[in-house]
Amino acid sequence: MSGAFVLQPFQYSRKLDTCRCRCSTSSEAADESDIVVIGSGVGGLGAAALFAKDGYDVTVLESHLHPGGAAHAFSRGQYVFDSGPSLYTGMSFRPSSNPLAHLLDSIGEDVEWIRYSEWGVNIPEGCFRKRVGAVDIQHMLQTRNKSSEQGRQALDQWNRLWKRIDSLSKASRAVPTAAVRTDPLAAVTVSRYLPRVLSSLSSLPFLTRPFSEIMDAEKVDDPLLRNWIDLLCFLLSGLPANGTPTVEAAFMLGDFYSAGAVLDYPRGGSGELVEALARGVTKRGGRIMLGHHVDSVLVENNRATGVRTTTGKVFRAKELVVSNASCWDMARLLQNDLADDSFNQWNRSLSDTPECRSFMHLHLGFDLTGLGDLLCHYIHVFDWNKGIDAEGNVVLISIPSVLDPSLAPEGKHVLHAYTPASEPYDAWAGLKKGSPEYVARKEERAGVIWKALEEIVPDIRSRVDVEMIGTPLTHEKFLRRSRGSYGPAIRAGQEMFPFAETPVEHLIRCGDSVFPGIGLPAVAAGALIAANSRSSILSHLALLDEIGL
Repeated sequence: MSGAFVLQPFQYSRKLDTCRCRCSTSSEAADESDIVVIGSGVGGLGAAALFAKDGYDVTVLESHLHPGGAAHAFSRGQYVFDSGPSLYTGMSFRPSSNPLAHLLDSIGEDVEWIRYSEWGVNIPEGCFRKRVGAVDIQHMLQTRNKSSEQGRQALDQWNRLWKRIDSLSKASRAVPTAAVRTDPLAAVTVSRYLPRVLSSLSSLPFLTRPFSEIMDAEKVDDPLLRNWIDLLCFLLSGLPANGTPTVEAAFMLGDFYSAGAVLDYPRGGSGELVEALARGVTKRGGRIMLGHHVDSVLVENNRATGVRTTTGKVFRAKELVVSNASCWDMARLLQNDLADDSFNQWNRSLSDTPECRSFMHLHLGFDLTGLGDLLCHYIHVFDWNKGIDAEGNVVLISIPSVLDPSLAPEGKHVLHAYTPASEPYDAWAGLKKGSPEYVARKEERAGVIWKALEEIVPDIRSRVDVEMIGTPLTHEKFLRRSRGSYGPAIRAGQEMFPFAETPVEHLIRCGDSVFPGIGLPAVAAGALIAANSRSSILSHLALLDEIGL
């Protein structure tokens, strides 16, 4: 995709590696608007759509040639690949407690959600199909422990823990994220939920503590149960239970193990979610400019006035600059020789935010002839004793064409597998992309992913007709992620999130380091908070009524 052109309503082509949307790569865009948004990840698009709904003239600047950030989709021939998120909950029922659902409802957009409940689990205790819902975890604990007595004790521990999770989950949902603001008017929006807050008052102090402390308090010592919850926390936050805030863990476990729980997947792939958010921007006159990499935020008298791209083009913001850049990239964008000590200290704190490690990715298109009934998702753990975050110890596998055959040619499947937050960037630093050393390193480091895949489809290598290996350098280049990081490794009880507000006037942040968590609910929450904090109180209250909260 090259040259200057304007694309039509946003869809992913099944034949070309392009997208068709009201995005533009033209260098002749309007150079002044009310609000300039840096980055078209879910947080940036969501915030832009909310501001556009409030009547602002919005310009979104994206360095990649696809909108969506880590959630973007891309195609190779008739295969449509997800680049990142693949596991969704709380999206197909309304009202929902998921901030992503609140975001879509707020801008009047949604996608068609496919419901399912099974996923494959390959752990040292065995390989089995697992359902979301309380019955299934009870079955796993009873059958996967070495003796019936161990199973009974594990079940007792889970039942005790679940009672605590249930109360903590209710506390974590007492105030919807869509009601949160960063100004004093938050007292007005939050007061609507005061009865719920009061009923959960005893649980509130525990929400910011590590979830491992909850397990300790409930005397959970069954190895399988603790390992399993460590795994789920790691997938959620990039950290085990001893680093994951209870508010995140309780929210997620409540979604997974409540009665009637289901998993959701967007028909058409994760690109459909990006499409919905992009529509929220462009249908109200906003612009999404692709291929525009922001080099710096312009600051005059401690006020953000716009941005400059790497080509030297300046985009002025009359009202606000919103940054969806990571905390590390945000620090680099603000190298403005400001003398204020408090600003410099804040900027250093962004740079010093601890980071999760990166990924190895494997995208495949493969033949399904003669295969049995595959599931959409599998998770593979090689060895609990190594630690859940050990290099290459966990592999996530997504085969979304199991649910939506339109994502692959007839008789084929599309697959995305990766090692989450366990690939060290230093193993790649200094390598030149495309060099023989780089190619050899890719094959070597992708070996653990192939090994996990062969547990599901033993002859998978012979079935492949499309293969792409992604590395931390790929992640760094295309998603502008510092050192290819999975996200901020902010440990509960030890570090604080830098949040949305900044010491620079008319500059606010959204994205995956302004709210606990690094997945889609967290970035959607960041978008809501950024926009709501600049909305009038009457508009904010009307929005809460509109979306049923």
